Amino acid sequence: MTQSPTGANWASIIALGLIWGGTFMVVAIALEGYGPLTVATARTTLGSLALLGVMGAMKSPLPVFTPRLIKYLLVIGVLNTALPFAMLSWGQQFVPSAFAGISMAAIPLFVLPLAHLFSDEKLKARNVVGVTLGFVGAVVLIGPSVLKIGTGMEPLGQLACIGAALSYAVSSVMTRQCPPMDSITMAAILMIIGCASLLPIMLLIEGVPAIAPGRSSWAIVFLGIFPTALAALIRVFTIRSAGAVFMTLVNYQVPVWSMIFGAWILSETLPLRFFVALGLILAGLAISQSASLKRLLS
Repeated sequence: MTQSPTGANWASIIALGLIWGGTFMVVAIALEGYGPLTVATARTTLGSLALLGVMGAMKSPLPVFTPRLIKYLLVIGVLNTALPFAMLSWGQQFVPSAFAGISMAAIPLFVLPLAHLFSDEKLKARNVVGVTLGFVGAVVLIGPSVLKIGTGMEPLGQLACIGAALSYAVSSVMTRQCPPMDSITMAAILMIIGCASLLPIMLLIEGVPAIAPGRSSWAIVFLGIFPTALAALIRVFTIRSAGAVFMTLVNYQVPVWSMIFGAWILSETLPLRFFVALGLILAGLAISQSASLKRLLS
């Protein structure tokens, strides 16, 4: 049973927003010395090791591996780790890290129509309004460059980031339907599946990576530990003590922090449409989640 959020819960939400919001900037730094598949594979490899360590420390139980559970884990592992990590790393070669961060804000808005189609969670009027507003925001975010596909890599990079958000959304809907199991154990297994999926592809396309000097190697270490193991611990603590609805507040922070870090650390130029798109997506998110937010703030 959850209770009213404490000071520690609010600190946890801010910490998660910073960690996940800074991830896109760190990916951009890692890409300075490594190929996109190497970055994605390193994230899943180090993340797997870190989460296995967390499992051991928390004595997380293993589930009973039924055929149904195995099928869910294999598909979710690809859609929740391997595919979006690879798409984001590849896409961020051609777009600002802030673009990738704003794209991720659309995940809850993608989830709503998918859940309506493939589960018993039906859309309500406010959900339709919120999703429509968020879709307009996504169109504004991509901008006119989507009409220039074939003339450069930026439009494809943009579509890769949006595709990663869609992959996360599909995996989210499947996760809700997956047989129940310990959340830390599930996170570790999904990360291992992502690693196993990416490793042979990386070796085939990019080969065995050489350790790059400078900050790109430290960036990969950061990606493997903080957005995975540490964030997983904070997430479980927050949900168990303050509830899943409280966790939705992270969705509003991540794109904001990604823009701040992109402009401040990487000196990225943020066009006006980024701010307009962010406002539209966050407004759509607030409308679609208005009932939950009212319960949280009441």
